[in-house]
Amino acid sequence: MNILAELRSRFAAALRRLVEDERTVGELAGLVMPSQDAKFGDYQANMAMALGKRLAKPPREVAAAIVERLDVSDLVEAPDIAGPGFINLRLRDSWLAGVLKHASPDLERIGVEKVAAPRTFVLDYSGPNVAKPMHVGHIRSTVIGDALYRVLKFLGHRTIGDNHIGDWGTQFGMIIYGWKHWGDEAAFAEAPVAELTRLYRKVNQLAESDEQTAAAVLRETAKLHAGDSENRALWDRILPPCLAEIDETYRRLGVRFDHALGESFYEDALAGVVEDLKAKGLARESDGAMCVFIEGFEAPFIVQKKDGAFLYATTDLATIRYRMREWQPDAILYVVDHRQSQHFEQLFATARLWGYDEVELQHISFGTVLGDDGKAFKTRSGASVGLTGLLDEAVERAYGIVCENDDARPAPLLSAEDRRTVAERVGIGAIKYADLAHNRTSDYKFSYDKMLAMTGNTAAYMQYSYARVSSIFGKGDVDPAALRLSAAAITLSHPAERALGLAILQFSEALDRVVADYRPNLLTDYLYDLAGKYSAFFENCPVLKAETDALRTSRLLLCDLTARTLQRGLNLLGIEVVERM
Repeated sequence: MNILAELRSRFAAALRRLVEDERTVGELAGLVMPSQDAKFGDYQANMAMALGKRLAKPPREVAAAIVERLDVSDLVEAPDIAGPGFINLRLRDSWLAGVLKHASPDLERIGVEKVAAPRTFVLDYSGPNVAKPMHVGHIRSTVIGDALYRVLKFLGHRTIGDNHIGDWGTQFGMIIYGWKHWGDEAAFAEAPVAELTRLYRKVNQLAESDEQTAAAVLRETAKLHAGDSENRALWDRILPPCLAEIDETYRRLGVRFDHALGESFYEDALAGVVEDLKAKGLARESDGAMCVFIEGFEAPFIVQKKDGAFLYATTDLATIRYRMREWQPDAILYVVDHRQSQHFEQLFATARLWGYDEVELQHISFGTVLGDDGKAFKTRSGASVGLTGLLDEAVERAYGIVCENDDARPAPLLSAEDRRTVAERVGIGAIKYADLAHNRTSDYKFSYDKMLAMTGNTAAYMQYSYARVSSIFGKGDVDPAALRLSAAAITLSHPAERALGLAILQFSEALDRVVADYRPNLLTDYLYDLAGKYSAFFENCPVLKAETDALRTSRLLLCDLTARTLQRGLNLLGIEVVERM
């Protein structure tokens, strides 16, 4: 059950007897929020002040009128009106315990209900350029997009993940030009991606300083797009090993997509996009180029260059049209670097003028991964840090920590294979969690030491917390499956028990907050708080040595719910748990 949603529904029913406008009722009911301080109760309703102004009545009088009409006696103790008109709400312990008990056997959802009105979401995330190795800059789009995909799907929405890969751009012109002049067949046979990367970097450096090389690259790109047989054959040869390396990175990250429709998929549709924009009077010629002029923007949105070439703008418009025709989404989310903000503002404005004005188009922007110097994270040579090397380093560091911890035990618990498995999960999880734990619009400094710390809001701490909770069942020789099906009641006699139980039930509220503004860090915040509540519970409430069998079983049920909530929450972030660390 979503407690906050239920309370807001109850308040909305009471408010309808005071306010006629349904929109106002919804806005006021939305002012029911979890309390910031437990001494004021579990939830607090702060709408009496706003409604008092509207009705020209004292807020406390309005608060009393709301409480008089409020039907919550089954789940809340008598509401308390405090200060200028705050309505404080404390949930009944018996009601909390009953909801927890109901959630206990629900293995998959732990009591989290699916949305009543599911929407269709298309999520566009990751989107690497195929002809170049993935680098640290791709981590943010990939893990943020994957987390949003997982959360939306879990809540019952229809979700479609589409990896709009760059497989048709100028980078291929660079590689084709490089191959024709300096390609090494033996090197390509041994390590194809490394050889293609060498060629790309060589030509890229030349093109930056030599206009003739830059022009030759554009000619090779144009020939590819025009269907030149030689260049097309090279493209067909280059693409598979690049895609294979990218797929291996996704495998390690545990990221999947429903579709990977790259730029090349839309090649045949681009001319039609421009013609349709022209026919509808949206695009017109300017200095030889075809442009859409949008009110509020100084620069036009160019959809075809003077030389006839199409741009990202054209491809993105073709992509919107395809997605709307094929999937009829309610929302399309683009998880892309904040530096592309203006492009998306113009893209969305053009799409609305084009007729796609009912779909939600959102740029889920994010900040930059920084190095210790406060600048974009680079290698010493100034190149972008490769993602594969980044993952390898994290896993090796995690392996050292896992071995050190296991060797410190009187008798090590992990085999050599188990140590490697745990290290992979901890290392990969550390990088993903560190990214997701930051507000996506903020920059953050990359630090292996902080990511792999066993204290603080890190993946390692959360994975340890899960392992710590789970270990209690082995120590007590308890079968969790049998425990969940038992008729034993859950009791919340100690404040730490109650705080933990309430935190478990607020899982669905955390997921709602994630979706409201597409911010996965609100889920990491919740999980960290839940782990803290469990620590307080564990310190104050003996479990295996509880005073009675009934209390022992009740507390074991709370432990099981905690472990499963942590596991499910981490899973929604794309992070695997470990049973031992």
